[in-house]
Amino acid sequence: MTRDYRPPAATQDELVDARGELRPVWRGFMRHLLALSEDERTKRLARADQYLMDSGVFYRQYGTGQSVERPWPLSHIPVLIAEGEWQGLSAALIQRADLLEGLMADLYGENRLVAEGKLPAGLIAANPEWLRPMVGVRPRDGHYLHFLAFEIGRGPDGNWWVLADRAQAPSGAGYALENRVATSRAFSEVYAGMNVPRLAGFFRDFRDQLQALRHDPQARVAILTPGTMNETYYEHAYIARYLGFTLVEGEDLTVAGDRLLVRTVSGLRPVDVLWRRMDSGFADPVELNQMSRIGTPGMVSALRAQGLTMVNALGSGVLETRALMAFLPKLAQDLLGADLMMPNIATWWCGGAGERQAVLADPGRMVISDAFATGLPYDGPLQGLAASGLSHADLAAKLATEGPQLVAQEAVTLSTTPALVEGRLQPRPLSLRVFLARTAQGWQVMPGGFGRIGASPEPNAIAMQNGGNAADVWIVADKPQPVVSMVAPPTAAYRRATPGSLPSRAADNLFWLGRYVERAEGIMRLLRARNIRLAEAGEAATPLLAAMDPLFDALDTKPETGVPAGLLSALGLAISSAGHVRDRFSPDAWQALIDLNKTAARMATKVSPGDDAARALSALLRKLTGFSGLVHENMYRFLGWRFLTIGRHHERAMGMAANLAVLADAKAPEGALDLMIEVGDSVMTHRRRFSLQTSRVTVIDLLALDEMNPRSMRYQLDGMAEQLRLLPEADEYGMPSDLTRAMLRLHTDLATTRPEDLTTQAIWALRGRIAGLSDLLTGAYLR
Repeated sequence: MTRDYRPPAATQDELVDARGELRPVWRGFMRHLLALSEDERTKRLARADQYLMDSGVFYRQYGTGQSVERPWPLSHIPVLIAEGEWQGLSAALIQRADLLEGLMADLYGENRLVAEGKLPAGLIAANPEWLRPMVGVRPRDGHYLHFLAFEIGRGPDGNWWVLADRAQAPSGAGYALENRVATSRAFSEVYAGMNVPRLAGFFRDFRDQLQALRHDPQARVAILTPGTMNETYYEHAYIARYLGFTLVEGEDLTVAGDRLLVRTVSGLRPVDVLWRRMDSGFADPVELNQMSRIGTPGMVSALRAQGLTMVNALGSGVLETRALMAFLPKLAQDLLGADLMMPNIATWWCGGAGERQAVLADPGRMVISDAFATGLPYDGPLQGLAASGLSHADLAAKLATEGPQLVAQEAVTLSTTPALVEGRLQPRPLSLRVFLARTAQGWQVMPGGFGRIGASPEPNAIAMQNGGNAADVWIVADKPQPVVSMVAPPTAAYRRATPGSLPSRAADNLFWLGRYVERAEGIMRLLRARNIRLAEAGEAATPLLAAMDPLFDALDTKPETGVPAGLLSALGLAISSAGHVRDRFSPDAWQALIDLNKTAARMATKVSPGDDAARALSALLRKLTGFSGLVHENMYRFLGWRFLTIGRHHERAMGMAANLAVLADAKAPEGALDLMIEVGDSVMTHRRRFSLQTSRVTVIDLLALDEMNPRSMRYQLDGMAEQLRLLPEADEYGMPSDLTRAMLRLHTDLATTRPEDLTTQAIWALRGRIAGLSDLLTGAYLR
């Protein structure tokens, strides 16, 4: 495994020193790794990958005008750092966090640094991330910054540099948690013996601090996400579920009376603390970016009135500006009275003659790029301008005319760390993202972090969008570490917490998830019945197959193929709805739905109509039943489950009504009634209940009016009525709501109807009234 492990010349390596000897911190891990057989090692790495797959961990990759969900690219070998070295890194990054807090307070406060010439006015005033409406807006708790990340890398001299500051909406902390779980499963024995501190305490203390920032103990802490199409949406949902916070999008929120409120099915509820995971400018389309469609009008006014604590403060993206690094060493003396304990990579802002001359003196070792860019220097939008073929004179002219818009940084040569490549260890470039959270005890550093490993020896291959991988970071201590968890020790008498109100958008997605899943099942049952008859009777079944066409037309499905596009569309819509509520959805249920969709898509390219399709559809029905069982058995019986259940009852009642109206019609061809019983999954029940021959009356009685048949219309309306009765404000001061009243009338009419009275016209009329319940539900709870 290590035979070909040769780090590049003049480069530090994490695994071996300059003589090729293993560094002490790696010796225990390498003994364990090299003692494993190839087969055992493969099994262990597969165990880690399977965990990530089962948990649904993904990131969204963009390119060529589209985005796709990619499996999480774990680099299985962790990055190991000795505890003593980590303590020095932590102290340096805490100092830097204090520096950024002081800089933020000045930029949005008295602006002394610009007034005294310590920062160029143009660097701030022309910066798109410096938000003028936020000037003078003092945070309610006195702190602008609560959660930070720093990109750091080890240079050729063995010392660590800060490569970039992340203060806008740092991502990766949730992925670091998932990296830890996956890697520790692969190497459980050695992990337990290396005294690696756990990550849970970091998140627990930050959670407790955010809750303590609430002025109203009944208000909530929420995480603001741009939505499911964001690159790191999985992490937003995961962190919300892990910390027990409400995940919201901009449309979920409104501002009234200088307070931020979330729309829930129980009405407006206050949000006191908002952890923002979107860029500042998009947060408020009224005072910031008017083109934003993902923000909340009035957000800035709520902050100005100190009706809300924001994590981090709007406008903090200015701290990520590359050019600021040129000034931070001197600003540290001004704001902290001390030198930076961890230096930046060397940076020159090309807005002054001295800086331009310094760049021209040795352009070959520079990366020149947009001064206001915030990406890392090795994957910036204009990387390598100095080495892109420009002559010295052309470069000088460009610096002279565009100097204030350009920044030069020393080209980065990162240390390497071992990565498994085709069964062997190979050195790959490494950067670390280290996270800091403000807690009741001050800044706390996550004991580990997020390692970014190059997919190739090239430094720009570190970026995830360029094929980079992620690795866990183990801080190896000399002594056993305390066992910590997210559960804090009890400080008061136990009191059962009341489940929070459900945001209206989440309720809407759960309702439609129930409908789309049930719609997919209805399509499957109709398709299976059609293909069985096609296989058994061939051309003789034509009249019966033609009678089913209106049902397929209503479902926008062309039944001529074995697994048609209409079925795949229904499953896709179900996944889309479930994706919007990932924080409320169990990983097992999510994976069951994904597996069902993949199986259906695979069958669509292979299955032919007839017996082949009938057997395939039976397999799909069994998989869908597995998903339904997970939801029924495991989902907490509160508002989210109620809306999902209402959606399923509603869609099944609609589908059953349409099927009865078409297949139990007096003019339907011979065999339609038997087909109806089969589609209604009630063949055995009909045989047991009715010894006489199948008739329209027996079919209507069983599938429309039988309150004990889980496929009947009556059963669906019973279920809907029960769940609607338990919704908020369903009955106010003894007066039923419009929705409750409509449900009661419909339920009563069906319950008091005789089978012979349910003509085809009457069934269509009932279906129309059932459809109207969806509009009433939307108006009452889902807008």
